[in-house]
Amino acid sequence: MRQTELFSPVIEPYDRTLYQHWIDADGDCRDTRQEVLIRDSRVTPQMTVDGCQVLSGRWIDPYSGRTLTDPRDVDIDHLVPLAEAHRSGADGWSTERRRAFANDLSSPLTLVAVSARSNRAKADGDPLSWLPGDPRRWCAYTGAWLSVKARWTLDQDMPERLWTDAVVWTCQKMRRLVL
Repeated sequence: MRQTELFSPVIEPYDRTLYQHWIDADGDCRDTRQEVLIRDSRVTPQMTVDGCQVLSGRWIDPYSGRTLTDPRDVDIDHLVPLAEAHRSGADGWSTERRRAFANDLSSPLTLVAVSARSNRAKADGDPLSWLPGDPRRWCAYTGAWLSVKARWTLDQDMPERLWTDAVVWTCQKMRRLVL
C-alpha cells in the first residue's frame, strides 16, 4: 500500500458547504445518500413509487454490528470525514474534486451506511480520537481509513500516523487487516 504523506496540519477554515454532497450525479433521481442506501442494503430495498427514495431495507452498521431497517436511522458516513479531509489536504482541492470526494460511489469504503448513533459518536474524528467500540472492528476500520486516505492522496499528521501504524502492526500480528 502506498503510504500517505505526513504533514503538520495548517488549519484553514472548514466550511461543509464547500463539499457539495448528496448530489444526483447520474440524473436518475437518486442522490448519493439513496445510492449508498441501495448499495449497502443486505436485501432489495423497498422504494417509493417513483423509485427515487428508499423506504426500507436492511443495513448492518459495520461499526457496531447493529441491524437497521428504517433508512431514517441510517446515516451515510464519510469514512474519512469531510472536515478531516479538509485538514489533510482537501482544503487545496478544486470544487470539482471536493464534490467528487463527498459523493464518491466508486469505492464502497469512502461512503458507508452506518447507524446515526455511530456516525454522531465518530463526528469528524480520526482513528486516534475514535474507533468502533468493538476492538475486533478496529482492523477493518483502520484498513479502510488508510485505503481512502491513500486513494485520495490525503495526508496524515504524526499522531494519526503513529496510531494507525500501531493498529496495522497489531492487526497484521492477528491477521485481521482487511484492505
